[in-house]
Amino acid sequence: MSHWRRKLVLWMVMVIQLSLFLSVFSTEIHARKFLKDNHINTNDVRLHISDRLVVIYNGLVEVTIENPSGYLIGIKYKKMQNVLERRNHNSNRGYSNFLEYWDIVWDGNSYDKLETKHVEVITQTNDIVELSFTKTWNSKNHGKTIPLNIQKRYIVRRGISGVYMYGIFERQEDFPKAHMYQIRIAFKLKEDKFRFMALSDTIQRVMPRSEDRVKGHTKPLDFKEAVLLTNPPNPKLKGEVDDKYQYSTENKDNKLNGWISDHDSVGFWIMTPSNEFRTGGPHKQDLTSHVGPTALSMFVSTHYTGTEINTFYKEGEAWKKVFGPVLIYLNSASSKDDDHRKILWNDAKRQLSEEIESWPYNFTRSEDFPHSQQRGQVNGQLLVQDRYMDKQLMQAKSAFGYQFWTQTDEIGRFNIKNVRPGVYNLYAWAHGFIGSYKLDLDITILPGNKIELDTLIYYPPRNGPTLWEIGIPDRTAAEFFIPEPYPQYVNSITNDGADKFRQYGLWDRYSDIYRDSDLVYTVGTSNYSKDWFFAHVPRKIGDDRCRPTTWQIKYNLQDVNNRGTYTLQMAIAAASFAEVEVQFNDPNSDRPHFTTKRIGYDNAVPRHGIHGLYRLYSIEVPGYRFRKGSNTIYLTQTRSDNSFEAVMYDYIRLEGPNSLNN
Repeated sequence: MSHWRRKLVLWMVMVIQLSLFLSVFSTEIHARKFLKDNHINTNDVRLHISDRLVVIYNGLVEVTIENPSGYLIGIKYKKMQNVLERRNHNSNRGYSNFLEYWDIVWDGNSYDKLETKHVEVITQTNDIVELSFTKTWNSKNHGKTIPLNIQKRYIVRRGISGVYMYGIFERQEDFPKAHMYQIRIAFKLKEDKFRFMALSDTIQRVMPRSEDRVKGHTKPLDFKEAVLLTNPPNPKLKGEVDDKYQYSTENKDNKLNGWISDHDSVGFWIMTPSNEFRTGGPHKQDLTSHVGPTALSMFVSTHYTGTEINTFYKEGEAWKKVFGPVLIYLNSASSKDDDHRKILWNDAKRQLSEEIESWPYNFTRSEDFPHSQQRGQVNGQLLVQDRYMDKQLMQAKSAFGYQFWTQTDEIGRFNIKNVRPGVYNLYAWAHGFIGSYKLDLDITILPGNKIELDTLIYYPPRNGPTLWEIGIPDRTAAEFFIPEPYPQYVNSITNDGADKFRQYGLWDRYSDIYRDSDLVYTVGTSNYSKDWFFAHVPRKIGDDRCRPTTWQIKYNLQDVNNRGTYTLQMAIAAASFAEVEVQFNDPNSDRPHFTTKRIGYDNAVPRHGIHGLYRLYSIEVPGYRFRKGSNTIYLTQTRSDNSFEAVMYDYIRLEGPNSLNN
């Protein structure tokens, strides 16, 4: 492209941006004049629609949405004309140029940013405005857009300084098949304002800016998301690693994340009062906020699980689902208050508590989002019986059920409230026990009904008495040895002991600790919190080459039943393109006694997750393979193309032959 053409394109973009700004400014002036001339209470919720823009205001926030695309392009709060970044207008249609966007990743790496075609006013009163931006899929767009009918809904309420957002997605039977790998809402905030990120009481920090991550300011690390800040404009960040996966969290904890503008003492928060619309269960991990400043509301993704739980629909399968509502909440503190960050964070937690208490919302006006009186409830008690641990029934305290999740109390009682009408399966797992419970009956929830289940008893997998065990059956590798991070790759935000596993580069520490030979664990002598590395990774041997690793478990047996059957219970907390071969006392056999074959896509090791998808293998072994006295089990992770082909073990137990009468 010639020089003058580049100038022409630049001027065209500037004109488009200026046109949008003037249009928004004109709409705002017109709206305020209308309120003043008609003596309208500025606390009322008001709506103004033009050919290009839709503006909703309630005296606290002013929300501007592009008409008819449904893109949220402006949120005015206090003296901030727009909390969203507006340097790049979405008319550029570059993926990174959107201020706010829904998106779905589908059929490979195709992105659909869910641009809509129509706007409809659902509710308009002095107390609430609800809008629906819609698009109906057309077969002419086959292969170009996701085969879904789309509704993006926005709600502004009196007295709430924010905007509620939810989506209703529908597939009809004649729609073509489709994979959906990711569904989310993303926000790009003003980079010169929002510098402080908060995800929890302990995960809070001043964040790098996008410019801190560019060439000349960073050293690239093992994957594109991770960089070492070598020369950032903010010298306090020099020498730290920045990687968006270090800020991931589990669904059950992912209720509140956001940013603070210190200069304005303003907070921007994403609140998720319910997890009913997310996939993957309570311990599914996902992204939150990261450099941008970017704030995410994740609904569906393959992070930490791989494609094994992606959403796939065949042709002929109808489907409809509501994602949300989530609340985008803004708050402020006095600029004179030195502790404004704490004030904003605590106020956001207070508002979140109110949103959780109000769930399911009664102000939405979609028949696809049932209110409280249209939902049902399931009550029951879960007990566990493992005869080799305790002949008495044991309470399954702190067990989880999903996709409507709850946690049992100290005696195993559970109450799953506000369940949408439908047919469900009941699953659970209990801390300290391997495997999962599944009720053999379907549960049908009708509007308003309350189901009381009999006491449920879970018999976890068990074939014989415990001879020895390694770890805790909790579906994570958190109890195993987490090494100290490399001093040059530290992120100060994850120095807390509970988050130590999120430090960058821990996988390479295995090759430092076990430089010449692999891990050997001796039952009765070794301590799994010190001697069992958290991830079974390949060992680096130089020139970016890796080799498979074989771990040994050494133990003694006083007696051996040659005619009996022993069982090795091997629970895996994560796996990524890995294969574990198991041998008993003979590492040189032509064929392993057992192999998992290639398993896993969760990539939990480089993404700093202490677990991914759970797997349990009950490996039966004839008694003649054991010896009286010294024995060794060999665990070989055979894949070694890179450092991330690995497994994380949750728990390993050797059981003797069954010694109890049935």
